[in-house]
Amino acid sequence: MPRRENSRNRTRTMARYLYRCAYDGAPYLGWQSQRGGNTVQDVLEAAFAAILKAPLRIHAAGRTDAGVHAVAQHFHADIPDSCRMDARAWRAALNAHLPGSIRILTVQAVPADFHARFSATGKEYEYSICTAEVLPPFLCGRAWHCPRGLDEERLRAALRLYEGRHDFRHFAARRGNEPEIPPPGFYERSIWSATAAREGDMLRLRFHGDGFMYRMVRLLTGTACRVAAGRMQVAELAGMLDCEQGETSRHCAPADGLCLMSVEYEGM
Repeated sequence: MPRRENSRNRTRTMARYLYRCAYDGAPYLGWQSQRGGNTVQDVLEAAFAAILKAPLRIHAAGRTDAGVHAVAQHFHADIPDSCRMDARAWRAALNAHLPGSIRILTVQAVPADFHARFSATGKEYEYSICTAEVLPPFLCGRAWHCPRGLDEERLRAALRLYEGRHDFRHFAARRGNEPEIPPPGFYERSIWSATAAREGDMLRLRFHGDGFMYRMVRLLTGTACRVAAGRMQVAELAGMLDCEQGETSRHCAPADGLCLMSVEYEGM
């Protein structure tokens, strides 16, 4: 009986906060905590532990791979009432304990049933491609270097195929924990827009949708660029969508050029 009472007390004395952060993914082994450390989650949790003098688990809107960047990753954490601070104080305290490659941008209180991942209604990613003959040094780790050029009309035609709701199983890498027999709709996602814009020597690909699977944006990008390079037909790419047979695309773009731009929540 006392244990149940203590459990209820702990629930009542926690407050949930949503944090928006940005990071340079180059120095890290991705978002997800690993035994060896050196992930964005590990560094953030170490900062919380330094402030709270106790370990704390945080929960992100989604994982990013090693080398992938973010300008608007979101995560939530449950903070004990004993260490309540306002949003400005939390931002300052965390940034004081974080390396310059990770910054807390905003902090806000959210309801107890809010979840950074499951409450998200949409995400947007940008993939940067440099088509200059020589990759500028300051773009190293920030863009995929494609000096031979890409046919932009073919690229945009490929990207348009992704728009709408599709079964994207051939554009999702396997983590090893997928069900042996996936339930209906397991690989379905909606992409509201997939575009490419030219900015000098740079091509900026934008993917906006309701969710993305493991390495999905990199596989979509790599395969579309395969079409743009004339090494795959548009019809061949179209045949990979909504198809249960066949293998996952082998054309995965490097992590360097990928950046999580936004996570969307209803009413925020």
